[in-house]
This record gives sequence, C-alpha cells and structure tokens, in this order.
Amino acid sequence: MPEIKGKLAIADFYSIIFEEEPISVDQAVYNKVQESFDFLKDFSKNKIIYGVNTGFGPMAQYKIKDSETIQLQYNLIRSHASGTGNPIPAKYVKAAMLARLNTLSLGHSGVHKSVIEVMTTLINKNITPLIYEHGGVGASGDLVQLAHLALVLIGEGEVFIDGNRRSTAAVFEEEGISPISVELREGLGLINGTSVMTGIGVVNTIYTRRLLEWMIACSSAINEIVEAYDDHLSFELNLTKKHQGQREIARSMRSHLNDSTLTRKREHHLYTNNNDVKVFEEKVQEYYSLRCVPQILGPVLDTLNDVERVLIEEVNSANDNPIVDVKKKHVYHGGNFHGDYVSLEMDKLKIVVTKMSMLAERQLNYLMNSKLNDILPPFVNLGTLGLNFGMQGVQFTATSTTAENQMLSNPMYVHSIPNNNDNQDIVSMGTNAALITKKVIENAYEVIAIEMITIVQAIEYLEMKDKVSSKTKKMYDAVRKIVPPFKEDPVMYPYVNEVKNYIINHQNKKS
Repeated sequence: MPEIKGKLAIADFYSIIFEEEPISVDQAVYNKVQESFDFLKDFSKNKIIYGVNTGFGPMAQYKIKDSETIQLQYNLIRSHASGTGNPIPAKYVKAAMLARLNTLSLGHSGVHKSVIEVMTTLINKNITPLIYEHGGVGASGDLVQLAHLALVLIGEGEVFIDGNRRSTAAVFEEEGISPISVELREGLGLINGTSVMTGIGVVNTIYTRRLLEWMIACSSAINEIVEAYDDHLSFELNLTKKHQGQREIARSMRSHLNDSTLTRKREHHLYTNNNDVKVFEEKVQEYYSLRCVPQILGPVLDTLNDVERVLIEEVNSANDNPIVDVKKKHVYHGGNFHGDYVSLEMDKLKIVVTKMSMLAERQLNYLMNSKLNDILPPFVNLGTLGLNFGMQGVQFTATSTTAENQMLSNPMYVHSIPNNNDNQDIVSMGTNAALITKKVIENAYEVIAIEMITIVQAIEYLEMKDKVSSKTKKMYDAVRKIVPPFKEDPVMYPYVNEVKNYIINHQNKKS
C-alpha cells in the first residue's frame, strides 16, 4: 500500500490512479500538519497574514474581523467554484487530489489535519469531485478548479462515484464521511496551488510513455514490412550521436526486431560486387520516416524524461501562499502557486506528442501510397481495386487529427492575459496547457490506432505473419482480435475506436 510521506514518484501515481491501490498516511505527516496548524494559529494573532485575516488578491488590503475569518474561507471556496465546460475525467481529478494531498502533507500550509483525513478517504473510495475544464489561469494556481475540490471537502458541490454524478451531501451521508473542519485557512490552503495542472500533467506523462512504446512497435514493424536494412538502428551508428534518447530508441528497436527474419544486412546485398549495376531497383536507403526513427523519437524520450522530473519536483513542493515554516517560526509570502514550470513542460510534451502523431501519419502514408512502397496495393486494399477502398477512408481521419495536433501544439506558456484587477498581471495558463496536452495525446492514440490496423493489413497482404518478429506478431495478434482481416469494406469507426481503446489501456511491454 503506497504511503503518503510528502514524497511521491511517477510509479506511485501509476499504482494509485491506474491500479487503484489504496493509500495510507504516515503518522509523521499528521504530526507535521498538526504542528503547522498550531503554529500558524498562534503566530497569526496580532499579525496580518494574507488569507487568514485579510481579503484575497487585490482585496488583501481589507482586514477581516476575527469573528468573520471562518466565513471568509467559506466565501472564498464558494465564490471561486465557478468552472465551466466539460467535467475533467475522474482519473485526472484523482491525480490532482493526490498531488494536493501530497503538497499539503509537507506541513507548509497550516491547514487542519481533517483535510488530510477526508482527502485520503475520498481517494480510497474513488469519490472524485466535479471539476470543470475551464476556469484556471494557473497563476495563483488552479484557483477555480481547486475551489471545486474544496467545495466537496466542505460537504457541498457534486462528486462522481461509480460513474454517476451525485450531490456531495448525499454521498457523504451514505458513506459516513464528515466534511473537513474549517478553522484557519482551509479555503486558501486548498485552492491556492498547482495541483490540478500537475495531476493532469502526471497522467499525461504516463499516457505519453505508453504511446511512445506503441510508436516504437509500429516503427519497428514497418521496417520489417519493407525489409529494410538494419544499420540505421545499429549500436555503432547511434553511438556516434551523444544523445541518450536516440541511443535508447535504437536499442529498443533492435530488441523488438531481434528475432525478425525480414530486416536485412547491408553487407549481404550492397557491400558485395555491384560493378555491373547502373540503376538499383531497390532503395539504397529508406525514407526518413523509417530510417530516422531514433533521431525523431530520441528527443521525444529525452523530453518526456525531463517533463516527468519537473512534474515530480512540483508534486513534492509546497506550492501555495503564504508558506508556513515551523522550524524558522515564520510565515513567508511569495508566489509558489505560479504554474510556469508545469505550463512550459506541458507545452514541451504536447510538441513531442504532436511530432509522434506526425511520424505515425507519414509512416501510414508510406504504406498507403503504392508508388512509394512498391510492394503494397493502393491504400493497402486487400479487395478489388476500384470497387473496394481498403484503408482509404481512415487516412482522412488520421490526416485531420494530425493537423489538429499541429495547431494545438502552439504554446500556452506565452499566452498570459492579466486579470484579477491586474493583481495577476502575468500568468502561466498551466491548467489550459495540461488539458490541451491531454487532447493532443488522445488524438495521437487515434492516429497510431489507424496506423496499427494498416500495418496488420499489410502483413496480411504480404503473408508475413510467420516471418515478423515475435513482438510484432504479438501486436498483430492483439489487433486481429479486434479487427478481422477484411477484403470487403467494413464500417471502420468501431474498429478504430476499439483499437484506440486497447492501446490506451494496455502497456506495450518495453523492448
């Protein structure tokens, strides 16, 4: 059972969010949170502490009466629960809750320990707050989205449980859950931070790594289909480039193709006596979408690793304001809630995911165009040319979706709009960046699903299923369980959606 100690890793998110393992909280965390709460309560007497006895944002100039400080927290939560658009899916909300729980467990926020208790209960019971996509500018953190989380913690708003959207009050009564105790700064402590953008971001990285593994599998398989020379994947060639990502992609593809009978050695064909040949019928080198995969996916892998590192640093950081320092007996005011780190990393991630979808689309086009590959019928059509259409129709979908990704890959990081009476005069738009990246990733899965079906049809046409590598054969079998071989034209959308669903929810074992 994963334990909350103020330090989480990507693997913890995977086990809790994807495998639904329950969590526990180390007693030391409760002690630290209680100590922070007690200190802030005592320290704030006769002092002006932002968000404890002042208004918020540009309203911080107004002092709040002692008799109204609790109402202040409720007012903040209720007024800022103002999101619109589509609800964020439960998996991403749960990741946001986990990220918020972790940062509050660091003891720098001064919240009541009941916050830790109730959030832990909700995570373990798979009760996720209704949080909308629209609302966050990512500067004072995810104010609007986190306000929807806080609304649930005070027993109001709506939640999802067992796939149903219901009132929080009714679910709490059924489950025997009591709302948190609002004592000091539970409103500001809950809504001031980067946990929604970070939680979504962590899930994005998990899906991206899975996507990359499928992309490696597809790229390896297409090299088999065209019986490519294998030296572009060689250890020796890739060692001459210093980038670790490129070397790892090449190694992974070599591993995938280890037992293939289709890829060829250049020395067996072109490094022999060819003095009498004037024009080579076969390609001396493959197109870039086949030959340059390590150089294309290498930066993707390196970027993904960097994004994960930054996000985990954010998850394990205090990211609200002010910061309570029990050891120094002081409260520091600043801007740890600003989401620029996450925003920039999400923009980087969506760019490399878009590049993956572009690579998949180009590989798909290579298979579709008989004048390029010289071995397959147009559109990998196993039926009658002219009468049947093969994969022609779904190529439009892949092209359209790739184009959307290209447009969406423009950065949010530089799209700051001042707001909050110009108090928030430069913002991160980190939540938007994370959500757009989520969309780009989902789109990329659609393109790769179409490519996978096409690869399997190509293997079928060329009668190669007993010659491909064992890893390609495993991918072939998985797709064939969903999409039977077809010559006549079936309705394609159910197949594309089912393959997409399969690859999103299944890890392709790393080569």
